[in-house]
Amino acid sequence: MADPVPFRAYSPGSQPPYGASAYRSTTARHPKQKLQPLPHTVTETTGPRFAPGRFEPIADLSVVDGKPALGERIIVAGTITDEDGRPVPDTMIEIWQANCAGRYQHPGDTHDAPLDENFRGAGRVFTDAEGHYRFVTIRPGAYPWANAPNAWRPNHIHFSYFGPAFATRLITQMYFEGDPLLPHDPVLQAIPDESARQRLVASLDFSIGQEDWALGYRFDVVLRGRSATPMENT
Repeated sequence: MADPVPFRAYSPGSQPPYGASAYRSTTARHPKQKLQPLPHTVTETTGPRFAPGRFEPIADLSVVDGKPALGERIIVAGTITDEDGRPVPDTMIEIWQANCAGRYQHPGDTHDAPLDENFRGAGRVFTDAEGHYRFVTIRPGAYPWANAPNAWRPNHIHFSYFGPAFATRLITQMYFEGDPLLPHDPVLQAIPDESARQRLVASLDFSIGQEDWALGYRFDVVLRGRSATPMENT
């Protein structure tokens, strides 16, 4: 079946390469041979259907059983569009992140920062008919990682976008404007083009925030084309 919307190639340097020498783990895990396309079956192109009725939305990561998490509460919102600026409705968005101390709620995280039983650590929202989404969370903390001596990841939130079928999943990360660790992060800096890197940096937006309650950040996403948001699996 032909693509109803002709695909426009990504701009050169706007997507990260499979291997980035400064991002050490890519050396061990990126493909060494030419990629071979696999034909999609009906299962991969038609399902499963990602809908709120089957996947419960979790739009507030900042509270568990009515008890608030520690840290700075924030609101993240934006719009998901295609390369022509048209909204992409009914997109399932999964979010996961570290808590305010920089620790994930995962057994593999051995960072000695404290856990917070009132922070969910992961959530799920859907875009509306106009492609808008919104969720409440806690601003994540930086954390050390073994990429280099005294290396720290900047504050970031992981995003996973699901289209109408499993084969349409895209993954990326959102950063925060003004973070002094951004120029030192090899994950972000693996994207060659500076303007493309800026597409991953959320901007402070007082129209999204809630007075006396939370600051707001805008993170708009373009799923493909020459102005596409950089993704980890394009």
